[in-house]
Amino acid sequence: MTNKEISSVFSLLAKLMDLHGENSFKSKSYANAAFQIDKLPLQLSELPHDHIQFEKGIGESTAKKIIELLQSGELGVLNDLIKKTPFGILELMKIKGIGPKKIATIWHELGIESPGELLYACEENRLVNYKGFGEKSQQSIQEAIEFYLSNQGSFLYAQIEPTAYEILQALKILFNEDDICLSGDFAMHTDSLEQLEYVVPKTIEQIKQVLSVQNSFEYIEEARQHLIYQYHSACKIKFYSCAKADLTKTVFQTSSSEEFYINFLQQYPKALSEAQTEEAIFSHAQIQYIPPFLREQKEIIELAKQSKIPKLIETSDIKGIIHNHSTWSDGKFSIADMAKACIEKGFEYLVMSDHSVSSFYANGLSVERIKLQQEEIDKLNEKLHPFKIFKSIECDILGDGSLDYNDKVLATFDLVITSVHQNLKMTEEKAMSRLLGAITNPYTRILGHPTGRLLLSRKGYPIDHTLIIDACKAHDVVIEINANPRRLDMDWRWIQYAVEQGVLLSINPDAHSIAGIDDIRYGVLAAQKGMLMASQNLSSFSLQEFEAFLLNKKKP
Repeated sequence: MTNKEISSVFSLLAKLMDLHGENSFKSKSYANAAFQIDKLPLQLSELPHDHIQFEKGIGESTAKKIIELLQSGELGVLNDLIKKTPFGILELMKIKGIGPKKIATIWHELGIESPGELLYACEENRLVNYKGFGEKSQQSIQEAIEFYLSNQGSFLYAQIEPTAYEILQALKILFNEDDICLSGDFAMHTDSLEQLEYVVPKTIEQIKQVLSVQNSFEYIEEARQHLIYQYHSACKIKFYSCAKADLTKTVFQTSSSEEFYINFLQQYPKALSEAQTEEAIFSHAQIQYIPPFLREQKEIIELAKQSKIPKLIETSDIKGIIHNHSTWSDGKFSIADMAKACIEKGFEYLVMSDHSVSSFYANGLSVERIKLQQEEIDKLNEKLHPFKIFKSIECDILGDGSLDYNDKVLATFDLVITSVHQNLKMTEEKAMSRLLGAITNPYTRILGHPTGRLLLSRKGYPIDHTLIIDACKAHDVVIEINANPRRLDMDWRWIQYAVEQGVLLSINPDAHSIAGIDDIRYGVLAAQKGMLMASQNLSSFSLQEFEAFLLNKKKP
């Protein structure tokens, strides 16, 4: 074991002791030992064990631990601390600019246990309410996490989208070829992906020759029909090589799941032979066109045969922005600012849903502040007519399934969104009890982000989707498709079951800023994979239809 490796062990030991609030004198001595060991001219592993304690910055106690490390490769006291520390917290400690004290606050007071969760909290403007954090600190932490996550190998669709099109345009220029196509998981609108894939109608050697002089592309490996490169030391890129005559066939194959492609080929072996476009493939097969984002399962082929793929929802179908946060809780803009942005974007209404009182970390609204906020909304509605702001709340579902306010307070809102935000580590039994408690509450209109997942960061708590959807049907509750690209919750795979049961869905941005309003697009992409139509989506209702929907709710 080298001095550098030993130094790293003592540095981590010191940080973990600070994180867990252990003896500060010892943690400082270990931090100092780490600093001194890293600068020693001789390797400690080469010294007699009884000489180690006499080296600069090393005393008898530290020497014993170094000997333990050299003999076993481990340090018992460190292993004990690691066992007490969630893996995601250990990841946070690798990120520059976030020390143990701040991580302790983030962990113990915000309940955050991973870099992805912390990034989401920064995007929701939650850190500024805690001692030791401010807007500048939050911004620097957000930038540090974004840099860290960008080097981990997996990306959200929304995160990689600008890069995907940037590379596409660059490739068209480099190869002087307009027929280069994006394919793979990106073309299929997968919510997270590990690489970008392009079909290039050139030989392997031609692709290698062009990219060999480009510093942005680093060669990794070669196979018979594709090449793997690294782009800017960030995402991996897979280049499929093909003859120009095989372009359409290659794009079709690489933009379909294996299950879909094999079944399609078995049924329509000649459809790919002469087609010049993907649309022509389906025309030759004499079935309805299946876009790449639906080419997941073989069953879609049967629907296409019967022309039963419906007209799917589009971003332009969204008429109102439901589920938004303002400076009244953890949003970055005032209600007036959010409303004006919605008007400029052509929307008919805005549903303000700030956090409830239990979300203290998000400056949740007390009963007194609810009244003041609602008075502000009344005044804004007078000024902004015919645009309308609705009074809502994102009400915490408490541990026993009850809501944050009593019925008298809940009755003051136009609609109530209920969500779980705290104590997310639950068994399925506990999670179901909480969600069903909220669903059966007569004031619940929308069930927000049903599993609480954060893509690439936090698994959702386990739930029985079938029972949840059935309960929402029975109690006339809408299920949210949270459009934040880190959530996309409810998952698109359950949309069709919900639709079949007659449950209304609602694509909501959960916007904490004006920019967040545009996240509805990612919710629409997810909804399209679930074959949702505009008529089955609450936020596609016109203002008049939305008001009628609110009036039709069975009163408690």
